[in-house]
Amino acid sequence: MKRGDIVLISLVVVIAAAFLVPRWFGDSSSENNHNTQRIAKITVDGKLFRTVELTGEEQEIEINTEHGYNLLKVHDYGIEMIDADCPDKVCLTFGFIERNGGTIVCLPHKLLVEIEGAPSEGDDIDAIVK
Repeated sequence: MKRGDIVLISLVVVIAAAFLVPRWFGDSSSENNHNTQRIAKITVDGKLFRTVELTGEEQEIEINTEHGYNLLKVHDYGIEMIDADCPDKVCLTFGFIERNGGTIVCLPHKLLVEIEGAPSEGDDIDAIVK
């Protein structure tokens, strides 16, 4: 190996370490996001059905109404729809939501799941388009 090769390899190692070091010492911003209390408001036919605190513990919520059956799963400080008996199953494609303002909608069952949290949470700019 030549001197240039050693310089190039050490430069790559230094750049990689710059990205990994914050993870080794813990990212305090992600911990702060989990410390703020977030809840999921579950509404059926426009009326509040239940509010659920989003925690790291696993929890399943069954919703049986005259409109149909839905099964929600709370885990990792978020929520997702894991089962429904609606014909189109579009509500299952929303996936896992964890950010303030995230929603899951099941139109045939008139079900809405919406995450609410601290006012400053989730208000970050996603993108700027000119």
